[in-house]
Amino acid sequence: MTLDDSYLQKFGFIKRETLGSINIDPLQTGGLLTEAAKQALMEWGDGYSVCDYCAGVLDLVKKPPIQEFVHGALPEFLGCDEARVTNGARESKFAVMHSMGKPGDWLVLDGLAHYSSYVAAERTGLNIKAVPHSGSPEYKLDPEGYGTAIEEVIRESGKPPALALITYPDGSYGNVPDAKKIASICHEYDVPLLLNGAYAVGRMPVNGKEIGADFVVGSGHKSMAASGPVGVLGVSGEYAPTVFRRSVHNKAKEIELLGCTARGATIMTMIASFPEVVKRVRNWDQEVEDARWFSSKLQDMGFIQRGQNPHSHDLMFFEAPGFYEISQKVKKGRYFLYKELKSRKIHGIKSGLTRYFKLSTFGVGREKLGVVVDSFEEILKKYEDV
Repeated sequence: MTLDDSYLQKFGFIKRETLGSINIDPLQTGGLLTEAAKQALMEWGDGYSVCDYCAGVLDLVKKPPIQEFVHGALPEFLGCDEARVTNGARESKFAVMHSMGKPGDWLVLDGLAHYSSYVAAERTGLNIKAVPHSGSPEYKLDPEGYGTAIEEVIRESGKPPALALITYPDGSYGNVPDAKKIASICHEYDVPLLLNGAYAVGRMPVNGKEIGADFVVGSGHKSMAASGPVGVLGVSGEYAPTVFRRSVHNKAKEIELLGCTARGATIMTMIASFPEVVKRVRNWDQEVEDARWFSSKLQDMGFIQRGQNPHSHDLMFFEAPGFYEISQKVKKGRYFLYKELKSRKIHGIKSGLTRYFKLSTFGVGREKLGVVVDSFEEILKKYEDV
């Protein structure tokens, strides 16, 4: 088969239109590359750049200092005994589920869990019991619900679930649950707890041992200023031999990681950004202050913030009655907000959303957040007579 040259002209370098905009996209703010990571991307972007240094076990490469990062700095950062860098948070979750459970076993998780948690469980063959939340407006999760769910599983199956999972925070409303209390309840039934910190690790302090989590999962491209897809996995000493067990056919290779995982630009950008990530985690209190300030300004304009209020995370979900009312009156109204924000070089609210949307204030800073607040107010005033 011969490809037509006119078809091939569609490919090549593609400019990213949103660069230079104020970014409030919850999927992107924590993953924006540092300057050091941008340099690492160019230096280590070739396909086998890191593999050139590998003698068979990727996380034992000494130069570049992958071994020191994976077996030294990373587990200390996560508050775990052992850690690995994976191809994403969902891959980390699957590795834990697949090693801890078998088809027909049960997983207990929160009612706000990310879809990838369900998919990972389904791929493993686990049954799922969801802990309900309180619904609108707070979507609050009662830690005692885990005890109730575990007891239901015991009644239905005759044994405790193989694993419990808590999303910390959830990716819809940015609620930060009482993970320490949940861990304590799970351990009363000898059920290990997986903490899905895709929106936490790299943004806010997370320590698996202090929380009581047996597994800590993070996302490099969501929250650790790394080029993705890339994730991290921390495991307690009790379960590390199970999760990181090795192949009988190739004794150097860990089964759940399929021999080796993140390499090249993904792990090297994570390492490059790590010093800055550690520093910004120490500034988490300021991030929460900025999020609360931003939320209060929007609520003064008639926006309704869903989830915990006052909020404890940068990811927030809003209902915008004013924007929705405008969208019902103007031509192609569903897209008016996206166009107005784009003209002001503000990126992050998806095209077509006006009534409900989520956003993140992480790393934006009070000055730029003020620009967003002023822009929202200007847009409301612009259409007040429509």
